[in-house]
Amino acid sequence: MTGVGGGSLMTPILVLLFGVHPVTAVGTDLLFAAATKSVGVVVHGFNRTVDWGVTGLLALGSVPATAATLIVLSQIETKTGGAGGLVSHVLGIALIATSLALFFRHRLKALVEKRRRAEATVRGRRIATVALGAALGVAVSISSVGAGAVGVTALLMLYPRLPIARLVGSDIAHAVPLTLIAGFGHWMIGSVNPSLLLPLLVGSVPGVVIGSAVGPKLPEAALRFVLAAVLTVVGFKLVLG
Repeated sequence: MTGVGGGSLMTPILVLLFGVHPVTAVGTDLLFAAATKSVGVVVHGFNRTVDWGVTGLLALGSVPATAATLIVLSQIETKTGGAGGLVSHVLGIALIATSLALFFRHRLKALVEKRRRAEATVRGRRIATVALGAALGVAVSISSVGAGAVGVTALLMLYPRLPIARLVGSDIAHAVPLTLIAGFGHWMIGSVNPSLLLPLLVGSVPGVVIGSAVGPKLPEAALRFVLAAVLTVVGFKLVLG
């Protein structure tokens, strides 16, 4: 219904309502996202709404950042067992950032319209895109959140002349290798629950059908406001413990 919900809603629901360990919730959700977003990439690829150059630059930054983050995360969990607290705090901050991106989407669009006349140099955009990929790699590996609303919003600021459909498609295409690598990394450090992953994938099929049918009939502004409000509340709850 909203284009947001993978890590932004799934991970906190698993943590707060089902009592799943935060690191396990993130690892399981990452593989869930990799599977579901793969379908989205096929659709966007067929519709030619993926800028593979942008996707490649994002991956150039995110892949090494993801690997480094997983190594650090596994060391923290092995030595102190305190990775759960770190994940909860980063997850909360990522949710708040996502809610802000949803709240101020229209204002950001207006700002982008003004920036169309003063775009950065090609080299500057490339460097910024690689840096964005690295930041998303760290955020997604720790919290499974960031490659959705936050990623698209950042791309919108970097590439104001690209159609929004190509930005969304490029972000989804980048999210597949990112979530797949991060998910398998979590699997290797033992933070994926296969018995939880399968029911989530089975449930996602009717969920997509229902959401696709109901979403267009609901007011977009109200839906965005409710979702952003929920993410804000959940984000502060996770940050404040």
